[in-house]
Amino acid sequence: MRVTVVGVVILCVGLWAQDRSTAIPRSVTMPATIDHNRIILDVALPRTDGSWFKTHAWLDNGDPELRLSRRVATELGLAVQCDDRECTSPPPRAIRVGDFEIPLDGIKESKIPLRPVYAATVMQPGLPAEINLPSRVLRHYDVLIDFPGHKLTLGAPGNIHFQGSSGKVLVNPDGLVQVPSKIENKKYNLALDLGSSMSFLSAELFDPMETAHPDWPHMTGAVAAANLWGLDDEPKWKLMRVDRVEYGPLFLANVPVVDFPKDGVEFFAKRAGVATVGLIGANQFQNYRVGIDYAHGIVYFDIGRLFNFPEFDVVGLTLRPEDDGRYSVLGVVSVDGAQVADYLVAVDGIPVQGRTMGQVWSMLRGTPGQERRLTLDRGGKQLAVSAQVQHFLAETPDDGEGKKKK
Repeated sequence: MRVTVVGVVILCVGLWAQDRSTAIPRSVTMPATIDHNRIILDVALPRTDGSWFKTHAWLDNGDPELRLSRRVATELGLAVQCDDRECTSPPPRAIRVGDFEIPLDGIKESKIPLRPVYAATVMQPGLPAEINLPSRVLRHYDVLIDFPGHKLTLGAPGNIHFQGSSGKVLVNPDGLVQVPSKIENKKYNLALDLGSSMSFLSAELFDPMETAHPDWPHMTGAVAAANLWGLDDEPKWKLMRVDRVEYGPLFLANVPVVDFPKDGVEFFAKRAGVATVGLIGANQFQNYRVGIDYAHGIVYFDIGRLFNFPEFDVVGLTLRPEDDGRYSVLGVVSVDGAQVADYLVAVDGIPVQGRTMGQVWSMLRGTPGQERRLTLDRGGKQLAVSAQVQHFLAETPDDGEGKKKK
């Protein structure tokens, strides 16, 4: 009888262990939205009463800090402290991505932007997310972003079968990734930043190459993916297509980059812990499945489709998403009748207020020569402006003098 009881106990323990192992997934694959080249996910966060608050998260492997909106902190009952620049709170206990629960006990604090009460849901204007998944969290997992399939796979180390070309990378303690690269046969480090909608290159490299290669397409003014957040200096940003970049196992051609000021490069180099000359953003990988094996310091690039994205076939404006959901005109590259400080009200009659940056730029894209009817607000009065989609950052056929125009 005693042996029978022991056997039953062992059987029960075995069944419990089996149930527990199947209840905790080793990896999860879930849909992702690609908005302005940024990866947006449905997630849930735990309230103090045991329920879960559903919201959207932005996967940003290029930032170690955990960030969230004021509303999230309030919903989760987190104590918020503010100074004259920003607010902070303890981190949520965990974040649930599909059936995969990620503990956040290794995070010291959450950063909350200091915004008006009416913008409590805003972590960053124009971004459809109220929390991010930073590198400091992601570095404990295997990560696979399928840009063509609009999917994310997240798994415990060793639980994702990566495919494609692979290369060793430098991963610092915060999970920031630097990829050994070559530009014009010189060795550099370039970050892998899939949270950035655009790629950046140090001005110390950008400026000499722009002078040495006047035939490489270039322009001034942040449009499309280069219009990241509506920063004050975006209308002055210089853009250029670098002819060739050897990036880990990849050979990238005609890479669009923005010049990176010296103080920006120094900040990123200090944070990475190694010398770096910029970053390659998500704009370069829309045809790829990108895998990051943090535990072994390896990245994988698996081509998923062959498609030539008309990244810069857009209307020539630089926009700023505002806290109230409106979009102000920060710079005018080439739209007759538009002025800085106008508000963009609608595109072809479709209102833009409350839309994401990705949605607005989709409305401003098209085939070169297509007309877009813009409704602008100037000092409380609305006016209609006709604008044409242009083929920016690319060469046009030779003109009559045999010279190429950009």
